[in-house]
Amino acid sequence: MRDDLLLGEWACLGILCQGPAHGFAVAARLKPDGDVGRVWSMSRALTYRALEQLARRGYVQATAEERGIAGGTRTVLSATRSGRAAMRRWLGAPVPHLRDLRSELLLKLVLCDVCAVNPRPMLLQQHDHVASMVAAFDAAPADDAVALWRRESSRAALRVIEQLLG
Repeated sequence: MRDDLLLGEWACLGILCQGPAHGFAVAARLKPDGDVGRVWSMSRALTYRALEQLARRGYVQATAEERGIAGGTRTVLSATRSGRAAMRRWLGAPVPHLRDLRSELLLKLVLCDVCAVNPRPMLLQQHDHVASMVAAFDAAPADDAVALWRRESSRAALRVIEQLLG
């Protein structure tokens, strides 16, 4: 199975790697004021769609049912062994594109905290990758607006990563 999930799917999987939960609880954590949602927020409908996709891939499975507050039942989901393995691989890999650093790197860092994964090995790889970007962008013409944006963005990202590494 391929690990090319959407960021919202990674967010849901990371929450479930922390422990079993029902969709409503996952959606609550993905609200803009939620612990994961402050970096990557999603509507409840998109959260349930992401959970369905994860179940289709075999990354999460229903493990229990519980009574809902307003009646009915809620299905409790848990990450599977393959889901947890995919999450470990994803959290351990640096973000390849500068344009994705803000969203994907921050999400990885939040999910490392949620999943009790040490982000340092990934950050060391990320540092080397971004440092190579800085060097490439430094060689670009100074009067090119796109090159200037990339150069300054990569430099800022490198400073943040260096601060995180201590």
